[in-house]
Order: sequence, then C-alpha cells, then structure tokens
Amino acid sequence: MSERSTTSVVLGGSLAGLLAARALAEVADRVTVIERDVLPTGPAPRKGLPQARHVHQLWSGGVRALEQLLPGVTESLLDAGAHRQRVTTDMVVLSAQGWFRRWAESHFMLLCSRDLLDATVRARVLAHPRIELADGTEALALLGTDAAVTGVRVRHADGAERTLTADLVVDATGRGSHTPRRLTELGLPEPERREVDSGLAYASRMYRAPDAARDGFPVVNIQPDPRSGQPGGGGVLLPIEDGRWLVTLYGPRDAEPSTDPADFERYARAELRHPILAELLGQAEPLGEPAFTRTTVNRRHYYERMTVWPEGLVVLGDALAAFNPVYGHGMSVAAQSAVALRDAVRRHGWGSPALARRAQRAVARPVGAAWELAIGQDVFYPGATQSGPTLRDRAVAAYVDRLMYTATGNGRVARRVTDVTSLQRGAETLLAPGMLLAAMVGPLKPPLLAPPLTAEERKAAGLS
Repeated sequence: MSERSTTSVVLGGSLAGLLAARALAEVADRVTVIERDVLPTGPAPRKGLPQARHVHQLWSGGVRALEQLLPGVTESLLDAGAHRQRVTTDMVVLSAQGWFRRWAESHFMLLCSRDLLDATVRARVLAHPRIELADGTEALALLGTDAAVTGVRVRHADGAERTLTADLVVDATGRGSHTPRRLTELGLPEPERREVDSGLAYASRMYRAPDAARDGFPVVNIQPDPRSGQPGGGGVLLPIEDGRWLVTLYGPRDAEPSTDPADFERYARAELRHPILAELLGQAEPLGEPAFTRTTVNRRHYYERMTVWPEGLVVLGDALAAFNPVYGHGMSVAAQSAVALRDAVRRHGWGSPALARRAQRAVARPVGAAWELAIGQDVFYPGATQSGPTLRDRAVAAYVDRLMYTATGNGRVARRVTDVTSLQRGAETLLAPGMLLAAMVGPLKPPLLAPPLTAEERKAAGLS
C-alpha cells in the first residue's frame, strides 16, 4: 500500500467484477463497482445475466482461488445446499472416446445455481468496508489518453452523469465489453482477437430429482463427437441445491434443441449418443419452461500482446476471454484472474512503471489452458472459423484425443487430464515424457460398454 489514497473502479457487478473488487480491496483504499442492472439482495435472477439459467460449475482450481479472496465461502455455499462433486468419482461421462471410469477422486467441482453462487459472493464482497456499489449505473466512456486511463464517466438511473477518477479501471463487463471500441477512441489500435464459433445452441430446464436421488447423485455428461458423423447433440445433468437437477441440452446449427417443453426429452433421447439422460428425465419432475441461448462463441482478446497499453486499465473475465459455457471454465478463470490481479498490484506497487501492462499479462495467464481446451474441440464444428482447423489445431486435437482415449482405461492418465481440466495445472503437464509414453501404449483396461451408474444410483433414479 502506498502512502497516498488509492482508488479503483470496477465496471461490471457480476461474478468476475465482484471478485476483482474484492481482490483490489486488499491493495486499494477504495473500490467502486459500477453495474448497469439493479442487483437483487438474495438468490434471484437478473436481467443482465440470462446465461444463469444454463449449466455452471466451479472447478477446484476456481474454488481455491475463490477461497483466497473470500475465506469460508465454500462452506457457506455447501451449507446453502451446493454440491461438492468428486472428479471423476461422482461423474458419469461419455466422451468422444468412450465412457470414462469413475476413478478415485483427483479434484472436485462445486455445483449450485448461479443465483445462489452470485448472491453468496455478492453479500460477502459488498460487506467489505472499502467496497462501494453503484448499481443502476451505466459506464459511458473511459477518461484519459492513449498513455493512461484516469477514470470513467458514468450515468445514473436518474440521468445524472458524473466522473469517477481512479488509479485503476477494471473492465469486467463480460461478452458485451466496449473496451475494443473505447481503446480506438483513445487513439489505440484494436486488439488482436480470435473467435471460434461452434454454432451450438443451448436449451436448459430445471427438474425436481426423484426423492431418493436428491443427495449423492452423480453428474451425467453425454458429449458429442463433432468429427464422428453421429448425432451432434450433447447434454449435461448437474445436481444442485434443493433437490434439483439443472439440465442443459445443446446441439449444432442443423440440430438445435428447441424451447418446446414437449420436445426437451425427445431431443435427449434422439439426438444424443446415448439415451441415459432421457431415461433419467423421464423419472424426474420438470420445473418451469426451458431457457434458450445461442451465446456460446469462444472469443479471446489478446490485450496482453498490444505494443502499447495504457496505464490505469485492466480487462478480465468474459471481457478478456469468453468460453463456450459447456466446458464450465469461465467462472474459475475469472476467480484465478482476480487473484492474479491482486498479486500483481501487491508485487509491483501502485504507481510503478507499466503496472497495468504487468497486471494485464498476469490476468491473461489463467486463460491459456481453458482456451486451448475449448477451441481444441469447438474448432472442428462446421463453420466454427473462416478457414477451418489449422495444422496445429489438428495436431493438438489428435494428441488430446489419444490422451482422452487412454484416460478411459488408465487412472494415472485420467488424473493428469483432470489436473488440467480442473485448472490446477497447465496444459504442459500433458506433454511430460510419461504422458507421451502412456498415450502411445493406450488404455490399460477394456472399454466400458454402458453408463457406469451403480445399482443403487439406478434404483434411486427410478431406473430399476
């Protein structure tokens, strides 16, 4: 902490913005969060977060980052009904390479509704004495020059405008971020950007689980294989609080799920590579209508590569890199980036030369593994990119396919793969000599021919 008063403004009051605010509250004297919506006081939906009705999860790498910022928050979520699911012990997964075995726990996922997660995090963050929320407030423009951002101009719900000065402005406004345009308004070039659009559409619906399946039921995940020529749909069932299952079905441009309630279970049976999800849904009680979205494009801005970067500005969360939500990495990456932001400011100190550039590079590092995992699959959907998969994409995919195939019958390889998918270790882990050798050898056990549900789980779900 410097002797002078330091201030930060965070644009965006969703999870990424709240965690960035909490991170900065440890190194700044005052943090103001600017949010266009009026935020609810408890677990309730809000207009600016329609994706909350679709599957979300926190991988253990994200949970550990969350705990660094908000000690005890995991226990609070579990007390409120969130589920701690062991990877891969509490998972029934059909990958493109076959059924995964339910190996001993390597990592874990934290599962609950997005409304519960946001409400729990929001209450803890806004209780901090250095953090102030200005909701119902819109950010209009960045202030400053191409050399330094000095604040932001905002407009309140009553139409009044004012200027907020800041030592650091953080853009956490999500997929709709205006930073590329605002940089050009300051005289800077647009950043390098890459998009991989699988064209997947999502339909999600809440179900009341059968009474006996409300505790201890596994995640069920039926994945498509975009290169197989088989049905292109996929589906995920996540157990969440209050004895509910949150189910998302997804499919490509020519085989989208619909919002017709009567068609939801038909799609799960006809368009997925195995009917187990449809069989489970047939024993559960639907709650409400399906929700639908096509907001699934992978988009990454390479701000960290810009030759000139203004002091006083950092971009993180979906405003930096947005992922196809089916991989469940967005929230975990945001939490890790918030920790990286705090550590960068703490390490270099307010007012140090190129602090914002160093912080931008730091928050971009957690993006790497999640980005490679997402585009490594999505790039093979027809029309995902203008030129199709690159030679590198094909080479990486071929190796990852071999690893995933090996992981279906090799517990050590499965653990290393989940080290990366849970965001505990970087993708370079998969290039270790032992992994290369194991991939050459292949699986040590024969393939499973059916979903690895136990007899007790099938009975609890009403399937036997």
